[in-house]
Amino acid sequence: MHTYDMGRVCILSPLFAILKETAMPDSISAELYWLILTTLFTGLLWMPYMLEIIGRAGMSGALAATGGTEPKAEWSIRAKKAHANAVENLVVFAPLALAVHVLDAGSALTANAAAAYFGLRVAHAVVFTFGIPYLRTLTFMGAFGCQLVLVAALLT
Repeated sequence: MHTYDMGRVCILSPLFAILKETAMPDSISAELYWLILTTLFTGLLWMPYMLEIIGRAGMSGALAATGGTEPKAEWSIRAKKAHANAVENLVVFAPLALAVHVLDAGSALTANAAAAYFGLRVAHAVVFTFGIPYLRTLTFMGAFGCQLVLVAALLT
């Protein structure tokens, strides 16, 4: 496994410095680390739209198996769609990041791509939820580009 001094090679070095001091173990690759954070973030994206449902229908209404369990507010509907989109894209990103890690194909470029993917997916969820169309597309395409970087590392 390659290890990188992320404070020197990463475009997100301030973020890496904070996270490395608090959470990033030396025993995993940057690609695997950012995959873990991306998975955690994706797993938490249901919370905003569930809070809207609870606020509108109450806890019993939100837990009911019938009616009242779909978001109604426009932002909440978009948040649910952003969550679904994040899950769909995690299905592509996860095996790529895992393959880079397992095959020891990592580099500073793949580490940056994995970190940027995380940041772009967070930005995508925010701009999708707030209904900002052009930024939504740009963040989506940027994250797709990060996936292509990982593909290129695996194929070369």
